[in-house]
Amino acid sequence: MQAFRTEELAGWGRYPRRPGPVARPRDAEAVAPLIGAGGVIARGNGRAYGDSAMGAAATLDLRRLNRMLSFDEEAGRLVAEAGVLLGDVIATFLPRGWFPWVSPGTKFVTLGGAIAADVHGKNHHRDGAFGAFVDWIDVMGADGTVTRASREENAELFAWTLGGMGLTGVILRAAIRLRPVESAWIAQTTLPAQNLAEAMEAFEAADEATYSVAWIDCLASGAALGRSLVMTGEHVPADDLPREHRTQPCRTPPKRRLSVPVDAPAAALNRLSVRAFNALYWRRALRAPREALVDWDSYFYPLDAILGWNRIYGRRGFLQFQCALPLACSEAGLRALLSETSAAGQGSFLAVLKRFGAQESRFSFPMEGYTLALDFPANARTLALLDRLDAIAAEHGGRFYLAKDARLSAATLHRVDPRAAAFRAMRRETGRDRAFASAQSERLLL
Repeated sequence: MQAFRTEELAGWGRYPRRPGPVARPRDAEAVAPLIGAGGVIARGNGRAYGDSAMGAAATLDLRRLNRMLSFDEEAGRLVAEAGVLLGDVIATFLPRGWFPWVSPGTKFVTLGGAIAADVHGKNHHRDGAFGAFVDWIDVMGADGTVTRASREENAELFAWTLGGMGLTGVILRAAIRLRPVESAWIAQTTLPAQNLAEAMEAFEAADEATYSVAWIDCLASGAALGRSLVMTGEHVPADDLPREHRTQPCRTPPKRRLSVPVDAPAAALNRLSVRAFNALYWRRALRAPREALVDWDSYFYPLDAILGWNRIYGRRGFLQFQCALPLACSEAGLRALLSETSAAGQGSFLAVLKRFGAQESRFSFPMEGYTLALDFPANARTLALLDRLDAIAAEHGGRFYLAKDARLSAATLHRVDPRAAAFRAMRRETGRDRAFASAQSERLLL
């Protein structure tokens, strides 16, 4: 236990915070002795929003396991350790004409974290989640044994590990496939939608688009409830680029990074400020060109340009609500969720709507339908609102994204998602529940 040092831990939402023992092994061989502590969880770059990467007894920070081991140019297959950042993969391979098949809203996530959460991106309706492009995973079990799992070998472990939130063992390394691209540029089309019905019509009409996502004004009400900006995107062939970009199509000009150096005052984000921001953002978008050529970083990771953006919510942090609703219930469920949010007056300027395609999985988040994500400052009013949003999502057959969760109740999770009981039973039967546990898994009885 001398390898552990007590530190205060939190997720990206900075809520909750708790002290706990943390170890930072330098290689895979150093991980096995640390598992003996029991109740450990692997942690990547800390981009899960809540408490899923905070160990029940101890936390293993794997960011030192950050080597890229091999790359197969013909198959586009990268073998890398779990602590490699997605941004480092892009920096290394985009100049060679390769890009991740699936990416979440930040490039500052590790490959191990992306697998554990089975993250999704703006192309789930076409390509599925991150796990669809994972060929195999090396997972260290409770006794320190490393098992290679794939769809053909140790398939049960493979299936449970995708979306298993690190609770099946420590992901050490993986083989993932990358997408061939001709340039680092995206052709973006912005489609203003005056209300929720128009937004959903735009998504369905853009079913063939490679990428689609919507910013949604969650404080709009009445006839404007759910007004949105639906943004589609396509990788641009090199020959279609403007002349100035054709000589180096996979490179983009360097960008100036902004940062939030201090915590914003808690009162800065309120109904008036968010309403003003949303109105301004909407009006500016209506005046802007519908078609634009944007660099990959701006399209996929707009918030990464603001370092420490989570500080805008103040010292107490923030909470995110993200649910997925089945297709048949999506419009009614979204309308109820947005109506409740608008009436509460606790709107978020980070409100995102996406279309999910079909996905069958052991414990991953996506299902065919729509997913809505809303951020709120952490306070008592938000906690009460989120309980109401939970109930609405549950009434409409929804499920919740554990990578963003910090306060969901075990009763709600097990009521809406029967897979949770099967996941818990698997962990008990294999003894993984004694070795691997997070603050989240204890709260949710997983």
